[in-house]
Amino acid sequence: MYLQRRNRILRKSAAIRALVNETILTPNDFIVPLFIIEGTNQISEIASMPGYYRKSLDLTVKEVKELWSMGLKSVLLFIKCEDALKDNKGTEALNPNGLMQRSIRAIKDAVPEMVVMTDVALDPFSSYGHDGIVENGQIVNDPTVEVLAKMSVSHAEAGADFVAPSDMMDGRIGAIRAALEESNFTQTGIMSYSAKYASCFYGPFRDALDSAPGFGDKKTYQMNYGNRLEAIKETVMDVEEGADIVMVKPALSYLDIIRDIKNEVEVPVSAYNISGEYAMIKAAAEKGWIDENKAILETLTSIKRAGADLIATYFAKEAVQLIINN
Repeated sequence: MYLQRRNRILRKSAAIRALVNETILTPNDFIVPLFIIEGTNQISEIASMPGYYRKSLDLTVKEVKELWSMGLKSVLLFIKCEDALKDNKGTEALNPNGLMQRSIRAIKDAVPEMVVMTDVALDPFSSYGHDGIVENGQIVNDPTVEVLAKMSVSHAEAGADFVAPSDMMDGRIGAIRAALEESNFTQTGIMSYSAKYASCFYGPFRDALDSAPGFGDKKTYQMNYGNRLEAIKETVMDVEEGADIVMVKPALSYLDIIRDIKNEVEVPVSAYNISGEYAMIKAAAEKGWIDENKAILETLTSIKRAGADLIATYFAKEAVQLIINN
């Protein structure tokens, strides 16, 4: 049989496959989410995220030093606010000596070159567990945006490199950009959760921060998972309002959205390989149904192949070790 083209030639050996590999993971691709709690020398495993932990600030600083030594260059901070400090207006989010602000300062002092990104949303601080202020059973947009802008300035004052609004309120990127500019934080970036879907895969994350909504759900602000054009519209608007990086969340069920947005915008695109996606791989591996290491690399490669320039993932440390050893 005569064939003009034999595609298998480029798959003949591991060396040839490596030479023509189109998508290559590196430590520079990853953002490491960190969950921070009050106290000293405190660590607790998140039951629904085996192998992932909440840590007190002293242990978090040690963790960040280890991440830097591995070649990981960015962390995304989430704090677990104590229940006694929660209210409907997110008052603790603006505390200059709050856990988030202290965490930013401590990490930047310990590892100045580490890129510190911070979650900007009210749900960890809300007595209702929602991403916005509640009035008459409704999550109100504009008063929430005012608090988010102040929260972003507070993080910038503490030394954050990027603020990462994850709330999906209308107009918050423009308001945050204006607030940062007015406060002379012209070097502070915004990584916007531009296409954040109302997903069932957030469950373990909400366990980690005790931030599940106290009533209803988040579908009046997070997006309908059946929608594609809405994601593009939301993202383009965020870029126009001043976002430096845009994010799609979750990642695995939305690879098509990542590609659509990558084709549409000229800023870096990030994707969040979220807690439920992490938990599924861990659970299947524990059952012996899949090879965990192979699943990690295949999953992260698929996200990058779809168009993500950056990937927030709980697998970051494991992925770096696998990349080095492969």
